[in-house]
Amino acid sequence: MTSGTDISSLETRYICSCQARGIPPNKQVLSALFKARLKKARHEVSSLVILLDDIQDADFHPLLDLLMEVDVSEIDAVDIINRSVCTLSWEYLLTLLRASSRKLRVVDLQDILFGKDFLLDLAQRGLPCQVLNLRSSHFRKLTMVGNFMRMHTLNLDSSASLTNFREECFTCMPNLKFLSLCETRITNLWTTTAALAKLPSLVELRFQNFLQDDEGHKHPASDRRDDYWDSDHTEISIHDEAPSVSGESIMYRHFNEEQYLNNTDMNIDRSSEDSSDDSEVDFSSQDRETSSMELLPDAPPGWEDLVNLQNEVSFGTLDMQDDEEPFFRLSDSRLSYIAPKKCISHNPSPICFEKFYREYMIVSLPNLKILDNLPIRKVDREKAEVIFSQNFEYLPYKRKNKESVVSILQKRETRANHARRLFPRRKSQYFYSRSLSAAKVGSAAWPALCPLSIIDTTARDGRRSYRPRQFEYHPSDASLMVFGTLDGEVIVINHESGKIVSYIPSLGTMNSVLGLCWLKNYPSKVIAGSDNGSLRLYDIRLMPPTATGSHQSAGSIMFDDFDQLTSVHVNSTDELFLASGYSKHVALYDISSGRCLQVFDDMHREHINVVKFSHHSPSIFATSSFDRDVKMWDLRQKPNQPCYTALSSRGNVMVCFSPDDQYLLVSAVDNEVKQLLAVDGRLHLDFSITSTGSSQNYTRSYYMNGRDYVISGSCDEHVVRICCAQTGRRLRDVSLEGKGSGASMFVQSLRGDPFRDFSMSVLAAYIRPSSNSEIVKVNLLVSSDQDKGYSYTRHHPLFSSGG
Repeated sequence: MTSGTDISSLETRYICSCQARGIPPNKQVLSALFKARLKKARHEVSSLVILLDDIQDADFHPLLDLLMEVDVSEIDAVDIINRSVCTLSWEYLLTLLRASSRKLRVVDLQDILFGKDFLLDLAQRGLPCQVLNLRSSHFRKLTMVGNFMRMHTLNLDSSASLTNFREECFTCMPNLKFLSLCETRITNLWTTTAALAKLPSLVELRFQNFLQDDEGHKHPASDRRDDYWDSDHTEISIHDEAPSVSGESIMYRHFNEEQYLNNTDMNIDRSSEDSSDDSEVDFSSQDRETSSMELLPDAPPGWEDLVNLQNEVSFGTLDMQDDEEPFFRLSDSRLSYIAPKKCISHNPSPICFEKFYREYMIVSLPNLKILDNLPIRKVDREKAEVIFSQNFEYLPYKRKNKESVVSILQKRETRANHARRLFPRRKSQYFYSRSLSAAKVGSAAWPALCPLSIIDTTARDGRRSYRPRQFEYHPSDASLMVFGTLDGEVIVINHESGKIVSYIPSLGTMNSVLGLCWLKNYPSKVIAGSDNGSLRLYDIRLMPPTATGSHQSAGSIMFDDFDQLTSVHVNSTDELFLASGYSKHVALYDISSGRCLQVFDDMHREHINVVKFSHHSPSIFATSSFDRDVKMWDLRQKPNQPCYTALSSRGNVMVCFSPDDQYLLVSAVDNEVKQLLAVDGRLHLDFSITSTGSSQNYTRSYYMNGRDYVISGSCDEHVVRICCAQTGRRLRDVSLEGKGSGASMFVQSLRGDPFRDFSMSVLAAYIRPSSNSEIVKVNLLVSSDQDKGYSYTRHHPLFSSGG
């Protein structure tokens, strides 16, 4: 058996190739060949290390000829490294990377040097390397769908743009064992584990570095270049002399130290890159060599405080007595770890601060052996299983195993034919519909999100920009929705087709519409209230779908103003409605006469943000205030005294009744969400959603699927949380993300779809002042791959008013 072309012959051919093209041989390539020959003579692993810093376009063709011969030579491995700068074009680079299909071992690059097209081509077509290190990568949503069949190690640390994974990611990485994602912006447990579950060989995963206390002194968080991913315990390479993967670069034990220790910070002009609206990559950042928080500009509120705690005992130092269990949580319950004593966390991604992050990962990825540098023991798995079952729903409606829709339909058909004989006690009428929903939710880890598309026939292109501020589903027509705008418009739209049904322009002094409520028994009528106090009832049958240039007074009734209004709500008989606002008072109106019947003074100590009638009793209503009180009232008792008062620990943003009036759902500032018994105000359930520490993080929550589930979102966060209303267990988080830099949505308001299970709409606002807020429809039963035309974004809302 021959050993292949010897290295001296390769060197001779390389020199001849250079001479044939009239260029001098590259000194770095000659040096690499010389070192490879020395290692071969010493019977060591003969690796050819190409430093791209010294390669120019003129060197391309001779180097390509050399690399194409490597597979049939005595060279054992090829490593292609980029340390600081590189003038080689990205097309040439990709050709070089794919020249050796069998012996390419390590690729270590900075994608900022090569641009968006390089990164997309790499992700779509793949590479034949074993180790890929893209330090400070500019992926926004990871879509590595190309052929990476040989790769066993992937390092994307400090990828400050990376927020999520595409649904098709990781489909061609059957041998990937080691993955590092420290200091990214990944937050969503559900989509992350769904993506990682496609990696059958994954045994080690990092979203942060847990180091022993003495290691922490050696490798402080501020010095990322010394923060090594120690690979002594991993099979990092097929060679005995294997490279270790560091937090920002791959360290090569067999390389000349002088070439790698004298590393300088990258300093290149990035201004030539345009700000990209591409949803997969983002090259708009101007400076990546910054602090942890600068690397993560859109990290969740409160995350900066946690990062700053890294040098404090309460964050990272796990000091326990010998008889204590190795189980650790932050004092504020933001982190949950199973860790050895005296460990310090470095370079965490925001996902690490999700409640029960470690336990969720351990249960969701059963083949994982090491997480964040900490081994996963049998006792860790057992504890994780218990914590998972107490705090999460694997599938809706307590379903334990994933089933296909076809399987459920077959079972329903079979059992229906033999129901009396086989099942004397028939299953609930909801059993199969819930099973079908559970199957669909379980198969759609990336739910479909679609912005409400509004077709305006008066606009030239059929589109016009609106600025929605409040919305409500129609109570009886599943296709209709009304929304009010920041400009005082009230618009009824068919949200299935996007066509405007009725358009009511702003009436001069009318400002932002904050209150909307349909009449249930007269479904063509809707009450709208604005922040300047204007209150009107409209009959949408009398309102045209376009502006006519004149006010449509015939189809409206005007009520007495209620200053600084934030909320309106109609009772169950459509006889009365209530209004509240930035005051301590509530006004009661008679709908038929248009008169204000009474103003109830000083119902709270601070302003009343939301007032809600019950769904079935026309005299019962609840109020919520920033004075931290929620109060239940009865009009029959002349509401001088509430039926009862329930106290929150923070100011209340809103309250609503469950559809059957059995419960009150109370949302206070910064994710304090509780369910009370409506009869007496006793606590039924605390959803224990992690707070951010922000006093401006206004939280709103509503019911979905009747009263089966609760959806909750906050104006400082880009996530909607879905929890079981019976147990409080978390079913899923839905992340709203947008295109371009700084494009993550804040949740301004939301509603469960009253006609469709596991569907909702979210009023989301952008951080960019030039962008309008929009209504996003979310369908948990449908995968996003059926609607890839859009993704989502942020506007920092300053509104605490209304629901």
